[in-house]
Amino acid sequence: MSKSARNSTLHCNPSKALMRCGSVVAVAGIAVLAASASALAQGDARGKIPELASAQFAWLALGVTWFDPPPGLGRGPIKADPAHPYVGNRDRGQVTLHIGDSKDPVLKPWAAKQMQESNEEALSGKRGLPFSAQQSCYPGGVPEQLLTPAQPFYFIQTPRQVWMIWETDHMVRRIYMTDRHSETMKRSWFGESIGHYEYGDTLVVDTIGLQAKNSYLDWFRTPHTEKLHVIERFKLSADRKTLEALVKVEDPDTFNEPLYMVRRWNKVPNQLLEMVCAENNGDHFGKNLFPVPRAHKPDF
Repeated sequence: MSKSARNSTLHCNPSKALMRCGSVVAVAGIAVLAASASALAQGDARGKIPELASAQFAWLALGVTWFDPPPGLGRGPIKADPAHPYVGNRDRGQVTLHIGDSKDPVLKPWAAKQMQESNEEALSGKRGLPFSAQQSCYPGGVPEQLLTPAQPFYFIQTPRQVWMIWETDHMVRRIYMTDRHSETMKRSWFGESIGHYEYGDTLVVDTIGLQAKNSYLDWFRTPHTEKLHVIERFKLSADRKTLEALVKVEDPDTFNEPLYMVRRWNKVPNQLLEMVCAENNGDHFGKNLFPVPRAHKPDF
């Protein structure tokens, strides 16, 4: 095991020391938001950390679909069913449901069957809208949380952890700046993410330990298993005004080959605001929507 993995001050195991880690980062995060990420670097490392975090800006994307990867890199994301092309709010014409291409040859038979059943449920009218994490107040998981539209997300950067905070329902994802995953972990919505910086403009994140129930790669409800392995490369543009994520998805029990997907955000001058999801979200028009998460018993 690496030195950094053995040292609990450098790598906090989410399943064993989350509260302790959270306290450290919460305090550090206040200071970080008041200064640029590069100010954290010392000595020769100064200026080599991409400035992703600030109290003065956030990252905002439009639309809810993945872009294709650069040519020659590999096969791209699952697309809409050709028989039911997707029309979004920003497109001309009547908005349509997200109906994924369940016949895509990259899908294993069980995944294709599950997608087709979900499509039929939506097309038959059994559900007024098919499941999506954001409208149902669920975490998006990795990498689907990156598709959160309309509301921005923020970074907090410290030497040991990077936090991604979505204004949408205060979703928080933690990235541990170390080179080795924990030997054991409890599966979760965002799994265990470890990261490092490259070339002064890129944050590389490696994620495993993801749970699979109600967790999908996209709004077409492309499923995955607990073997899902995600590598994200968050890269700043030369003018530092846009951010792009190149995402590689591997799951040998779901896909016949890796998928490559791209997402982009613009830098916007937004301060972090509070937003509540579950308290205001309901099936007010009787469309048999997926219900919001509910506890089986009171917390206290």
